Amino acid sequence: MNRSRRRTWSVMSLAACGLAATVALTGCSSGQISQMATQEPAVNGTLAEVGDIALRNIHLQAEQSGDFIEPGTDVQLIFVAATENPLTEDKLVSITSEVGTVTLTGDTTLPRGGMLVVGTPAGQAEALEDIEAAEVAEAEVTLSEPIANGLLYDFTFTFEKAGETTVSVPVSAGDAPRRN
Repeated sequence: MNRSRRRTWSVMSLAACGLAATVALTGCSSGQISQMATQEPAVNGTLAEVGDIALRNIHLQAEQSGDFIEPGTDVQLIFVAATENPLTEDKLVSITSEVGTVTLTGDTTLPRGGMLVVGTPAGQAEALEDIEAAEVAEAEVTLSEPIANGLLYDFTFTFEKAGETTVSVPVSAGDAPRRN
């Protein structure tokens, strides 16, 4: 009888430990705010929202060979603007910054339910507009202030209908080799 109680106690203890482990492991992926909901994309740039428009992978692409990138240098502003609004198209009117003058070239219309691709990120094997339906434009920044890789600089994006938003934009060296 005593042996039977020990066996029952052992089985119950083992079952309780198994149940506790299951609850603990399941708890890692549940709850109101999951870990995946707060993860950021693994891209060089930053992101922002303005009205129905999502700005993604916003960054300056510039290779830095000295302590900073000299004023007077032209660098590329890279980003994608996308909208899910199927009824209204919008247009990127201007981009401004204290670090330089931004010149937009190409059609900056954001089609209904579509996207506007500005520039091509370093290392991208195929142009996004070859894979997805997208408008293509370029944004070149002629620097009036020195900038450095790894720092953030404010840029204000103004859209015809969605309005404007100011975004802190990083500088990325792209595929340039690391400096010693």
